[in-house]
Amino acid sequence: MADETHDRTLWVDTLTRIVEPVLGAAAQGRLRETMPIEAHEPGSRRPFTMLEAVGRTLVGLAPWLGCELAEGEEARQRDRLIPLAHASILDITDPASPDYGNWSDAQGRQPIVDAAFLAHALLRAPAALWHPLTDAQRDQVIACLRAIRSIRCHMNNWLLFGAMVEAALFRFAGDYDTQRVAFALEMHEQWYLGDGVYGDGPPFHADYYNSFVISPMMLDVLEVFAGQREDWDALRMKHHPRAKRGAALLERLIGPEGAYPPVGRSLCYRVGAFQLLSQMALRRELPEELSPAQVRCALSAVIRRQFAAPGTFDDAGFLRLGMVGAQPGLAERYISTASTYLCTTGFLALGLPPADPFWADPPADWTAKAIWSGADRAADYALRES
Repeated sequence: MADETHDRTLWVDTLTRIVEPVLGAAAQGRLRETMPIEAHEPGSRRPFTMLEAVGRTLVGLAPWLGCELAEGEEARQRDRLIPLAHASILDITDPASPDYGNWSDAQGRQPIVDAAFLAHALLRAPAALWHPLTDAQRDQVIACLRAIRSIRCHMNNWLLFGAMVEAALFRFAGDYDTQRVAFALEMHEQWYLGDGVYGDGPPFHADYYNSFVISPMMLDVLEVFAGQREDWDALRMKHHPRAKRGAALLERLIGPEGAYPPVGRSLCYRVGAFQLLSQMALRRELPEELSPAQVRCALSAVIRRQFAAPGTFDDAGFLRLGMVGAQPGLAERYISTASTYLCTTGFLALGLPPADPFWADPPADWTAKAIWSGADRAADYALRES
């Protein structure tokens, strides 16, 4: 069994391996030339794949890029990626670049999804990703985010993509479309089902979209707009315990060997299914019943299981479609190579410094591992709201 005291090294090395091929190519303006497009219909995904790859790579990488680190090997690994991240952002927002992203083509409405992930990345690490840009470079990015407003969102979790873009525009440009934000928040409040779970639109979907998109984006959109409207502040107070309950449910889904149920859409996002759990750890807001160490060990078990699987990476280092190794049959029609980089969101807790209890505390069994080994644990209860 792997030595669980080296979890942070595992996370750093794995995340670096995932992101370097994308950022390295984009920083040279060669992402379109070099990144494969593995998909059921590669041609249909080609118009979107540049922005998709960079946005999804950065949205999970951002907190680590912004983490304060002492000198050492990890700091050197991180510092090598920061200029690549800057160059990649400029690459996909520069109309003269061969990798210029699709920012306004409403075909499939896909660009708004990955513009939102890029916006989320900028909000997660402004000191690392936004402040170093020149005024002209910032204007270039803002112009692209504003172009996204021409795309109408689907009536589901996509509403939060529009809200996230507006959150970034509010933070970095000082203006936002109130209606896009208000409608997204109001509809998700209507779609709340109880026990920390939101519907993805009116019908219920048994999948991981509460973690892929809904709760993480609601947390950060509501935080950006704190103090702007009383009803949004009230929703922020309601959503916080829901997010904690969602994190608790996710932790219980990780089995003793690091496996979790292959249920629902987008399984090719791999450990991104646990974005909310990693985000609540990053925020130091885990549920009281979860210790940081047990969450670290649970997520580490998933990371080991998924990224050590044969076939996970192609010969050039890019991710293959699959949940555990190469499994193209698991990919929906909207999934391509670029889509899989949402897995980076499972690594958000790397934004905590090495001395934080999340990393420094001794290994601990997570809930399923403890219970299936015969240990006693407290009963699980649903979240009830008055």
